[in-house]
Amino acid sequence: MQIEIEPGVRLFIDVDGAGWVPDGPRLRQKPTLIVLHGGPGYDHSSFKPVFGHFTDLAQVLYVDHRGHGRSSPRPVAECTLDTLADDVVRLCAALGIEQPLVLGQSFGGFVAQRYLARHPAHPAKVVLSSTSHHFGLARKLAVFERLGGPTARAAAQAFWADPCEATWAPYVERCLPLYNTRPTADPEARERTLMRPEILFHWSRAEMPTLNLRPGLAAVCCPVLVLAGEEDPVTPVEDAREIAAAIPAPWGRLVVVPDAGHGVWRDQEAAGITALRRFIAS
Repeated sequence: MQIEIEPGVRLFIDVDGAGWVPDGPRLRQKPTLIVLHGGPGYDHSSFKPVFGHFTDLAQVLYVDHRGHGRSSPRPVAECTLDTLADDVVRLCAALGIEQPLVLGQSFGGFVAQRYLARHPAHPAKVVLSSTSHHFGLARKLAVFERLGGPTARAAAQAFWADPCEATWAPYVERCLPLYNTRPTADPEARERTLMRPEILFHWSRAEMPTLNLRPGLAAVCCPVLVLAGEEDPVTPVEDAREIAAAIPAPWGRLVVVPDAGHGVWRDQEAAGITALRRFIAS
């Protein structure tokens, strides 16, 4: 379904699990877990079906960012981090959600970090999963070269120097397979994704080179789980450690999963799900 969050802007959402459940003589309200997908330019589909594991703890709300996936089309220049971060608040206001749990994966983690900076009192908890606080190109290139050799490094460097169709195709071929330590158990998952590459190209040129999210983390005043894979090339584990170090005590917690890449549950499903369940339930 689509929800209008401001005139002309409709976000696609999908809901997994009941929000109110029988608990003896009353109905008990579960928290709402809002999941923010990666990209930019992708959609929410990569969270399914794994995030169905959490419906006993929370109502899971899948969202396609403004202009992405099944949300209403918007100009690519409108899809800034500030706007997408504020959209989390707008969506909660439209749906009557208070104190959500928010999980941002990859680019969704950029959005979640900006959301924490702009609206620190809004969430109950936040998960920053497989994400970075800055461009950090040198780190990315070093890991791509370690995992895939000079050709992977060259493809990554070419794409981020000039994000466009011509450089994206070699990146998909040589770099995307290195994101994870295991072959996908769902080879058709990418085909289900509704992608708008023009958003990826524009954002990578306009905002990515000057990205600096770490100062905003000083505003954090809720529990934050920083979840990272030790072998992630595109959001290296050193970035996760720096994010966790920037979160004021006692709010930050870092979990690094060995032999896992981008989206730890894709490589180490049990470890990823366990870390998330513990944080949601705590």
